[in-house]
Amino acid sequence: MSQDLGFIHRFEPGTSGDTLLVLHGTGGDENDLVPLARQVAPGMNLLAPRGQVLEHGMPRFFRRLDIGVFDEADLTKRVLDLGRFVRAASKHYGFDAARVRALGYSNGANTAAAMLLLDPTLLEGAALLRAILPLTPPGKPDLSGRSVLIAAGRRDPFAPIERVEALASRLKEAGASVDLRWSDRGHELAPEEIDATADWLDALRR
Repeated sequence: MSQDLGFIHRFEPGTSGDTLLVLHGTGGDENDLVPLARQVAPGMNLLAPRGQVLEHGMPRFFRRLDIGVFDEADLTKRVLDLGRFVRAASKHYGFDAARVRALGYSNGANTAAAMLLLDPTLLEGAALLRAILPLTPPGKPDLSGRSVLIAAGRRDPFAPIERVEALASRLKEAGASVDLRWSDRGHELAPEEIDATADWLDALRR
């Protein structure tokens, strides 16, 4: 764990030239998703920052005004700060900034979705686990050549179906290749969704 570069974070080198930006959910930290990330991306470098916003003592990556109601000004600022952190980390740790994908869950997935929409040159793609459309970007980003997996639960109280589909549509309109997969779960992940995420990441590296 390190506090360098503006974010408390954890970096684990891998055996490939690809890096996975690992973004936790509300109440998590830089350690929470590392075992999952290592399971689904065994050869990748892992870069896991801790969100800098506290909600009742629980770390998040951006403020929300209520459940499902996001502070878009804060979200925009935090996402751009996170992008600067990733680029600084690439120089510090020596990984290729052009070969970064994200793995996010819940608040982290919404953050990764916002990164794609607001900073489209940063990520090659992302696995978004329980994400919704987090904001309306000021312009239309160019996400041509980017691949996105969205794993959604039909009974998820925090991710209404229409807001999940709105995210998929917005990413497709921007040129991304989107694989939207539904399960009958709620906000929790099913083992088969974790396996599907591993398969999706593996296919991108072939």
